[in-house]
Amino acid sequence: MRRRTRGIWMALPVAAALGLAACGGGGGSGSSGPANPNGIVSIAIGEPQHLLSTNATDANANQVLVSLFAPLVTFDANSKPVVDQAASITTKDAKVWDIKIKPGYTFTNGEPVTSDSYINAWNYGAYAPNGQENNYYYTQIAGYAAMNPADTNATPTVKRLAGLKKISDTEFQVTLSAPYIDFESALGYTAFLPMPKAAFTSAGAIAPNFENHMVGDGPFMMTSAGWQHDKTIDVVKNPKYAGATKAKIGGVNFKIYQNTDAAYADVQGGQLDILPIVPTQDLATAESDFGDRYQHSPMSSFTFIAFPTYDTAYANVNVRRAVSMAIDRAAIVRTVFNNSWTVAKSFVSPVLPGYRADTCGASCNYNPTAAKALYTANRGPANLQISYNADGPNKEWVEAACNQLQQNLGVPCTPKPVAKFADLLTQLKAKKQVGMFRLGWVMDYPAMSDYLGPLYTTRGSSNYYGYSNPRFDALVAEGNRQPTQEAAITKYQQAENILAQDLPVIPMFFGQNNFVHSTGVSHVSMDLFQNVELLNLTTSNK
Repeated sequence: MRRRTRGIWMALPVAAALGLAACGGGGGSGSSGPANPNGIVSIAIGEPQHLLSTNATDANANQVLVSLFAPLVTFDANSKPVVDQAASITTKDAKVWDIKIKPGYTFTNGEPVTSDSYINAWNYGAYAPNGQENNYYYTQIAGYAAMNPADTNATPTVKRLAGLKKISDTEFQVTLSAPYIDFESALGYTAFLPMPKAAFTSAGAIAPNFENHMVGDGPFMMTSAGWQHDKTIDVVKNPKYAGATKAKIGGVNFKIYQNTDAAYADVQGGQLDILPIVPTQDLATAESDFGDRYQHSPMSSFTFIAFPTYDTAYANVNVRRAVSMAIDRAAIVRTVFNNSWTVAKSFVSPVLPGYRADTCGASCNYNPTAAKALYTANRGPANLQISYNADGPNKEWVEAACNQLQQNLGVPCTPKPVAKFADLLTQLKAKKQVGMFRLGWVMDYPAMSDYLGPLYTTRGSSNYYGYSNPRFDALVAEGNRQPTQEAAITKYQQAENILAQDLPVIPMFFGQNNFVHSTGVSHVSMDLFQNVELLNLTTSNK
């Protein structure tokens, strides 16, 4: 989805590299010459909405941020958190967490990474008037409520989270308002990255132009050109990176594309090294076009159609149910995605513990006759529209879904492209009239709570549809407080059952990574978070 819902590839939200090997073709294939440790690899992304870690929620931004920063934790092949920049993360009760960071890490401007680097960043993200998109992720920390009063017009009386306590330059303590068993995993998400002192003005605001010239502590660093909007973001190897695994390439040219068609042509023509997602219309021919340089690997993406529940046209759950039943997801998977994706009939990804195969039930079963009767009886809208971002591979499947709705419900349905995902999010946040809309989610960290909380709780960071159910909110909160993963999953599954009844969104597809690369790069792999694993890459490029 961190995010949430995310960009050219997916909507939302997303953490550090997972270390999964790519399947189908072998990551070591394709290099046309000896590895060049100073070579530059080009990777296609869409225009990020933001790059500031407290404000960045799309997959495009996440791919850049994992190059520029070292997170507290990464994840092993079983999706378990493993300390990275953290030396240790300990707790006795899942409420009070002690975090020690490894000495020796510095930002690329020479500042040491300290406890204050984390505390200051999280306080900035949690303070409501700063309007940060990742504000939701600090909800669990004690003192969040005081910084985010229920009256959104009220000015908070404090600017710092009571639950953050500095012990020393390399140790700090986090006290949550209630136990949260998945907090260590959450620390792998980009919202919990540190910021240097240079990020802030003396008044505590973000320094002008900082976001365009990010200063991180990771394996790569921005070039002096910075973020050239709608064109490129160039990063080079950080010679002072303190992490154990160093980059095997000289840098990355993140090329910003308005659509994946042009990117696909550029990989074929040798002007681009890696395209993280194959355009839907090219899925049938990608294997013949690229051979073993067309690869696949597991991924946590969840694609759905959302309803603006605050709009009276979609306020009736039976109208939403009728729309869902009128769409033949299996036909779209077969004809549009060449069976590379799977039908979704649940609200969380199959890669997670706690996933159940068919929680949506009859509402997600294709039944055009019942759908039309239900739609007519409940006076569904006379015209339907599905908005989607045109800088991702959505056009074909949205058009197919609209055609089915038009045929099966007997009302016109218009696919409405929006040039960039960032633009679509801006419209949704302002509650513009966009009709139904396509969103997707790639997990920020491996937990059911990362799907249910941000997407569907009343104050969820990516709840763009205005859904609110107090019982659902309560069950998610109860799940967060459970002492074991198993007990938490029980509560989360009860919450998911409510989603199946309310249908604020309709599940459509679960994805996998389908990616292609040039002959100039080897050891190309992608993780569950839809990121190219940069530290695996080698290249023969200059």
